[in-house]
Amino acid sequence: MKIGTVGRGVALFAAATLALAACTSDAGSDDPTTSPTDEATTTPTGSADDTIFVSVGEDEWAGYNNLTPDTYSTYNSVINDRVRSSFTYFDSTGAIQIDENFGNVELISDDPMVVQYTINDAAVWSDGTPITYEDALLSWAAQHFSDGEDADGLPIPLFNHVGGLDYGERVAAGPQGEAGGKTFTVEYSAPYPDYMLTTVLDFPAHVAAEQAGITLDELTAAIQGGDIEALRPVAEFWNTGWLSSTPGELPDPTVALSSGPYTYGSWEAGQSLTLVPNEAYWGPAPATANLTFRFAAADTHVQALQNGDLNVIEPQATVDTLDQLNAIGDSVTVGTYDTLIWEHLDINFGEGASLADSQELREAFALCVPRQLIVDNLIAPINPDAGIMNAREVFPFESDYEDIVSAAYDGRYDVADVEASAAKIAEAGVDTPVKVRIGYNAPNPRRSDIVALIKDSCDQAGFEIVDQGSSEFFTADLGSGNFDVALYAWSGSGQITSGQNIYASDGAQNVTKYNNPEVDAAWDTLTSTLDPAVQTEQTIIIESLLWEDLFGIPLFAHPGVAAWDSTIQNVTPNPTQSAILWNAEKWVR
Repeated sequence: MKIGTVGRGVALFAAATLALAACTSDAGSDDPTTSPTDEATTTPTGSADDTIFVSVGEDEWAGYNNLTPDTYSTYNSVINDRVRSSFTYFDSTGAIQIDENFGNVELISDDPMVVQYTINDAAVWSDGTPITYEDALLSWAAQHFSDGEDADGLPIPLFNHVGGLDYGERVAAGPQGEAGGKTFTVEYSAPYPDYMLTTVLDFPAHVAAEQAGITLDELTAAIQGGDIEALRPVAEFWNTGWLSSTPGELPDPTVALSSGPYTYGSWEAGQSLTLVPNEAYWGPAPATANLTFRFAAADTHVQALQNGDLNVIEPQATVDTLDQLNAIGDSVTVGTYDTLIWEHLDINFGEGASLADSQELREAFALCVPRQLIVDNLIAPINPDAGIMNAREVFPFESDYEDIVSAAYDGRYDVADVEASAAKIAEAGVDTPVKVRIGYNAPNPRRSDIVALIKDSCDQAGFEIVDQGSSEFFTADLGSGNFDVALYAWSGSGQITSGQNIYASDGAQNVTKYNNPEVDAAWDTLTSTLDPAVQTEQTIIIESLLWEDLFGIPLFAHPGVAAWDSTIQNVTPNPTQSAILWNAEKWVR
């Protein structure tokens, strides 16, 4: 059964309109506030005695604490998200919603910026302990305290949190509330547009205190008093005690507590992990009792769906994959949709890179990249409405995309112009051919095809395009600068501020060594205002400068493909990193 293809702003499923924000937040949406378990779809009152099989890849589950640098991944998070409640979530349109089952979030003051959080009175951990202010205090501590400095004079975080000290720096005083309370406030030192996406409550503080050999009151006092020595054993447990070092051995259920509809049931090393209902969950019970994640390679998913070994899959969107899924017939429901993932070419500005020191060569390269042909050959067969992408901070299917692009970019690189490219190379006054190594993570057939199309065009202009695809691209080449142009994708998070980490001179993800003080200043303004008009104004400035300098070349937004057993209800793709599992607790045959 084929559901259809979504165009810009056109609904794919009756319950989902996939026109969404990518690096911009929709926290101010006029849509009614809902909960993942409250939307108008079939939801039984109890859990059906059944199992639904799904796979997010072949990687083994890494443990309960998915907030360390070694365990933080989409694959780990989508599993743990089913056992962990949060104040907000991304709905099927990619908009940010408040989970009323868990509580409420309210901006109660603009100056100073103060956000009030209210936890549902019925909310408890799976051991029956109420979820309270202390749990939020621990989450803040894990991103606030440091323990000395490194060789460069930078603070060493006490807790091994993937977010570093970011949240703790934005909220210097920490959450304010009463012991055992269900309400607390957070005051930001400066306006922060992405406050709706800040995770302010993660793990059970009473467990961390017990495992560290102190009481919850002593933990609270240590955090509020900044007592590093008292917090050291707490951090040690946070860093290691919630990880899973032995595949197949589930963590102690009295330690790895659930605050969501599911909890951990069983784990077969190298095979699967099964979630079961959390009996202490105060919200609607999961529609299906058992949700089993099979560790299976992506290239096996289509066949596994046809065989019934998997019931829900979200494979890479390729023409071959779509044809294979449609060939299965009505026993499987297939749909395509827009996603928050976008493909791009980033130019290396580091020392020794072939395009780093010449604006003319960067312009020549941009002029010969056949962006429209890439979309026509590789993306349009999946989504006929697909077009080239001309921005980095907004997506083609967003309502403000055309306004921002028209103000920031004049369309000069939309269609390849080999003659103009050759003229720019001549203007640069360099010997030809100019070697350009395009690095990407291999094997990846679609990216190999993209490089082949670029080579066919750009070699005619005077370049020598070298396909430098490698299985070590992410682990070695990208970080070391062993490329001239990098071909990969960013996965959008719904954040307004996330691009600063990529394009700012000191951004942690600025692997290309790009540096423009005007871009830095625009990001500083954008990330410190709650005014949407100022955010748009600064986004236009940033996009204009990135095009002018040719930081890189956006190509296209990835189409998504999902397929599932047609007997299963309530499966709705989600374009964010939450992926198709965002409402798995509602799936039922």
